[in-house]
Amino acid sequence: MRPLGTRRAVQAAGAATVAVLALAGCSAGQVAETAILDTPIAGVDTQTTSGSVYIRNLQVEYPGVEGYKAGANAPLELSLYNQTDNEITVSISSRPTEQAQVVSASQVGVVTRGASPAAPSGAPDQTPASPASEPPGANGADEASSAPATEAPAGSRAPSAPVASDGPTAPVVPAVRVSPAQFKIGAQGTALFRPTDAAQLQVIGLSDDLAPGTSVNLVFEFSDGSPAMEVPAPVANPLTPGPREEPHLDEDSEH
Repeated sequence: MRPLGTRRAVQAAGAATVAVLALAGCSAGQVAETAILDTPIAGVDTQTTSGSVYIRNLQVEYPGVEGYKAGANAPLELSLYNQTDNEITVSISSRPTEQAQVVSASQVGVVTRGASPAAPSGAPDQTPASPASEPPGANGADEASSAPATEAPAGSRAPSAPVASDGPTAPVVPAVRVSPAQFKIGAQGTALFRPTDAAQLQVIGLSDDLAPGTSVNLVFEFSDGSPAMEVPAPVANPLTPGPREEPHLDEDSEH
């Protein structure tokens, strides 16, 4: 006969085994929630003083180790959340600041690109207007119809129509349209901007070089009376590590 303590230990071990098997059966075929979550974005998060608008994931797209040159444009990543039951208009601009490693831009806007034929060098890009209606006789059509028809001299031939040349056609270049960075966000609504969008939210005309580790100063204004906010948008971190340089060994160090 086994002692009482030994039997209790055996019973406890059996119960623990049954519990482990039951949990394994319940979780079979399930995927952990963390396996389907997106990687968090290391942008700037802030909000208005009243909490009416949330600013989330504000950052500049990572361009590489060299960054953006002065005068260039840079795509922004940004999420805006209206926390009220009223429509709010958010306007975004940029202005110089005395903060170290923070540059500015001449404009913030939504850049849309489309295809259009290139205009000749130095010529304005204009769309020809449809011709206006002319009064009878303005183009000589009435005079020609009323004049007696004349026969061409014998042996003469009517002028041939001009033949289209086979020369090169004008190249097609993307036409750029810039809209002001002014967005109406409905009640409890959102406005999301990603660098992969067809219409990109960009800072245009950087005042200085914008490299990783630096930021561009943005100004947010709100129609609900919340105070304007200056928020520096940093350059995003790379999603993958950069290539490593091969170590350089001096010939003298080998001896």
